[in-house]
Amino acid sequence: MLTLLQIDFPFEGPFGEDMHHAMQDLAQSISQEPGLIWKLWTENPATQEAGGVYLFSDAQSAQNYLTMHEARLSASGVKGIRAKLFSVNTPLSKICNGPIQ
Repeated sequence: MLTLLQIDFPFEGPFGEDMHHAMQDLAQSISQEPGLIWKLWTENPATQEAGGVYLFSDAQSAQNYLTMHEARLSASGVKGIRAKLFSVNTPLSKICNGPIQ
């Protein structure tokens, strides 16, 4: 079953185009994660937050990624990581133009 993972955490930047340049290697690495279908990168400079919304092919892949990513963020000194996992209702999401094939 498709699984959505939502993660956000305190982040002081960079944001926007600077984030794009700084995080390209990380984005390439994430794109190769097992079970990942897509990721939307999220950022809010006003509240100093960043994160992402991920769609995985299955719950185990999403959980494996979450475990690895929380460890990576924590090792970088990030605190206050918030994460949620959700099953995706595919038929209803397709009606509402969700990016699901």
